[in-house]
Amino acid sequence: MTDVTPLIPAGRQVVDSYGRNGFHVSGVAYEGAILVTAEATVAWPVGSLAEITLDSLSPLFDRGIEILLLGCGARMAPVPPALRAALKAKGIVVDAMDTGAACRTYNVLLAEERRVAAALLPAG
Repeated sequence: MTDVTPLIPAGRQVVDSYGRNGFHVSGVAYEGAILVTAEATVAWPVGSLAEITLDSLSPLFDRGIEILLLGCGARMAPVPPALRAALKAKGIVVDAMDTGAACRTYNVLLAEERRVAAALLPAG
């Protein structure tokens, strides 16, 4: 039998689970929205897609992030063109999807040692 579980280096922030009210990342519970990078997970004071701005994402800048996965909650929603363009100008490609898909994709890209971050709204 072949193990297909992603191998993630020790000390990396891995999304363990997600739910209606929050997340578990590397064994720590977080309530509400979060920003996750390989090195750190922080609370993100955003309650909805409408509240996401370039400024709200600023903790991710200057970290060498190339890919930002935006977990939109229960359903995927489009990224406003101005926000997408502003992130692109910083060298960051943004991909929006439902929160579950964003969590899974983040873990896979992390295992591939990609420069990825996730901005996650709770799934409920």
